[in-house]
Amino acid sequence: MRQSALTTSILFFLFVSCGESPKKDKDKVEENIAKTDTVPQIQIDATATEEEEEEPFKLTEENAIDFFFDYEKNLKKDKVKITTTMGSFTVQLYDDVPYHKANFIYLARQKYFDSTQFHRVVKDFIIQGGNSDDRKTARKRSRIGRYLLPPDAKKGHKHHRETISMPSSERDNPHKLASPYEFFIVVTNPGSYHLDGSYTPFGRVIEGMDVVDAINNVPVGDGDWPWQNIYILKAEVL
Repeated sequence: MRQSALTTSILFFLFVSCGESPKKDKDKVEENIAKTDTVPQIQIDATATEEEEEEPFKLTEENAIDFFFDYEKNLKKDKVKITTTMGSFTVQLYDDVPYHKANFIYLARQKYFDSTQFHRVVKDFIIQGGNSDDRKTARKRSRIGRYLLPPDAKKGHKHHRETISMPSSERDNPHKLASPYEFFIVVTNPGSYHLDGSYTPFGRVIEGMDVVDAINNVPVGDGDWPWQNIYILKAEVL
């Protein structure tokens, strides 16, 4: 069952690049979205060779775009199967939204999404995943890095039903840069087109939309968080 509201609030404050959630009401969308001394060297012997310990790679604001530009060049796969505690569904990612596609596949291969939750469910609107009130999620974000992605909302993709899209960061963000760790799926029929231009659609559900709809129908509490936690067990690149 979900943790206390206080624990959740504290942990969310610690998260990196938490996402600004899309709003169901168009007027509220327009109103709310805008918004590391010197260390002495020790010589063991005359022939000893010093080996610097290599720091683990982390994504940053400075290197993320170049990294995903190169990463996407070698991608031959464009589908991700997401298995949840309520069943599985598969998304196909758009080739012409390269940074968002590469980011989603990279995070899936890093097993970031495993054990995260669908933490926001708004009936007849969206389900939103990729976050959690578990400290493991914050640690995974810290290991992978702190970065945002530029919006890419001018490729003609709209927020039709079945669309997977990426929320904006809640940080000072006049350019609506995307929060890379979270995603939402539109369940509105035929779509939620007031989101177009504010968020970046980067794929669509091609199998298992019935599972998405089932998640969208669970009872929720404050903040649209489901009363019974819905976990992503694994995300597999197909």
